[in-house]
Amino acid sequence: MDELQAFAQQIFASQPFSQFIGAQLLDSGPGYAEMSIPIVDQLKQQHGFVHGGVISYLADNSITFAGGLALGGTALTSEFKINYLKPAIGSHLIARARAIGTGKRQAVCQCEIYVVQDGQEKLCAIAQGTVVPATV
Repeated sequence: MDELQAFAQQIFASQPFSQFIGAQLLDSGPGYAEMSIPIVDQLKQQHGFVHGGVISYLADNSITFAGGLALGGTALTSEFKINYLKPAIGSHLIARARAIGTGKRQAVCQCEIYVVQDGQEKLCAIAQGTVVPATV
């Protein structure tokens, strides 16, 4: 594991909500992040689909990691938009985010969220967001 991946794993491990929801950081690199969440009953809404808030969390966190890694440090989401394309029914979700434009003060990122059903990935949402360096 290289230094950037180790940094990303350390940040991810320090997120209580990510641990609570069962999320995993599968892969990361400069301007890239891939995350997953197993689909369990507690994450579904009344129709049996994954709740939109869970999908939104996955998009937001993936975008923030991709942008933060592109900017070279810790980051925050400044804004993001999500489009839900189809209900998520399956075994787990996968989000793949990448920085598509990076400057000194921000990174614009795109994310595709897939639901895995019977071993096949199906695109269920897309998101785009802006990430800025964290100043606490």
